[in-house]
Order: sequence, then structure tokens, then C-alpha cells
Amino acid sequence: MTWIETIIIAIVEGLTEFLPVSSTGHMIITQGLLGMDSTPFLKAFTVIIQFGAILSVVCLYWRKFFYPETMKTRGYTWWQAISRFYGLLIVGIIPAVVLGFAFNDFIESNLGNVTLVAVMLIVGGVFMLFCDRLFNKGSESTPMTPRRAFIVGLFQCISMIPGVSRSMATIVGGMQQKLTRKAAAEFSFFLAVPTMFGATCLETYKLMAHGDGNILMEGNNLWLLILGSVVAFVVAVAAIKFFIGYVARYGFVAFGWYRIIVGALILVLGACGYELTME
Repeated sequence: MTWIETIIIAIVEGLTEFLPVSSTGHMIITQGLLGMDSTPFLKAFTVIIQFGAILSVVCLYWRKFFYPETMKTRGYTWWQAISRFYGLLIVGIIPAVVLGFAFNDFIESNLGNVTLVAVMLIVGGVFMLFCDRLFNKGSESTPMTPRRAFIVGLFQCISMIPGVSRSMATIVGGMQQKLTRKAAAEFSFFLAVPTMFGATCLETYKLMAHGDGNILMEGNNLWLLILGSVVAFVVAVAAIKFFIGYVARYGFVAFGWYRIIVGALILVLGACGYELTME
């Protein structure tokens, strides 16, 4: 894996992780176009650099994570505000933890199903063309409650199907619960932190358990991981800022058409003989 490939993949990761466009689908296209072999290190790399993306959320919304002033103005003490915020995140990830273990074999067996990714990109894209009409605009006064957080967590489980997009599933879940597009997107970002951190830890554990942990230290691999994480962080910060402003004003139609185009591109590249895989 070269330095240029590292930067390109990290840019793609940072751009797509928090947008409702499926980072998995973009990784398939990127690796296929670059002609990269699917190695244990490459698979680990694409998961571990998500840590950089995680830090971008914590950096942009540091007050929410460490000093939620807006909640204190409602009469909460600092401890109550912090406890409530993290309590909502814990409730939100419970469905993914439970169903993730229950359907682990199904998830693992379909991770490399490129056709499924492409089809779900297209299906999700068609849905996004109409989701603004399906869900009326939420109210800014709608609070995030444990019940709403749990339901959004259930929607997040849909993204266990490759190509659905975790961001799309959770944002739609938030809108279904009467949150505004902006509030739904922000909670999607918050929920991504424990979810993606868990995925990063799990991937690292799998490497260690299979005796492949040493590949992270071979040659320039450690420096590639550091570079990839930094690039993913910087790009994710820009992507989040853009997305929040855009979706609050224009909605999801453009992302729907984009998903349809990407899904169709994957199918075309596969038909043309490009070796597209995430295995």
C-alpha cells in the first residue's frame, strides 16, 4: 500500500463516513479503480482510520461531549447533563450490539457482496428521493428521549446490510421520530462515536486473535495508519460542516440521485471486468 493510496482512501473515508451515501460502496469503487489487492492490512486500515473520523465529531461538538451548556440552561447540573447525554448514546447502541452478535455470521458472509452493496445503494437512493415527503419536517422543540434514541438505534441496525449507510439509516430514524433534519443528522453523528469506536476495537481484536496483529507494525504500516487517520479527521470535519448546512436547507434529494449513480457505477464496473471486492 503506497502513501498516495493511503491518502486517497482516507479522503474517501472522511468524505463518505458521515454522509448518507455508504462509505462501503465508495471503498469498493476506490479500491477497484486503484487496482488494490484486498489484504488483511487494507481491511484493517479502512476500519481503523475511522478513529480519525470519530475524533472529528468529538472536536466539532466538544461541548456536547464534555460541557453540554444547552442542557444546563434547562435546569440540569453538569453531572445530570453529561449522564443524560451519554445515557442516550448507550440506549441508542444497544440494538446494534444485540443484533450485531445475533446476526454476526450473516453480516460477515455478506460484507464482500458487491452486488448487494450496489443494489442497496440504488434502493436507498430511490428512498431518499422521497423521504422528505414521507416525513414531515420535525420541530426544533422535539426532545431526544431514551425511547427515541432506542428507535433510532433500531434504524441503525438496518445498516448492517452492506450498502445501506449507517448515516442514512440513523438520520431517517431521527426524522421518523419527529426530529428536524439537522437534529437527526447531529444525533447520527453522536451515535457514530461509540458505534465506530466499537467497530475499530473489534477489528483490532480480530487481527490480534488471528495472529495478524503484527501486520500493523510491519514496514511503514503504522505510519500509514497515522497518516490515514489524520487525513480522515481533517476531511471529515469539512464534510460534517458542509452536510449539516446543506441538508438543513435542501434535504436529501441530491444524495438520493448520487447514491443511484454510485450503485449503477459499481454494477457497470463489475460488468466491465473490474475486480471489485471488500473481502
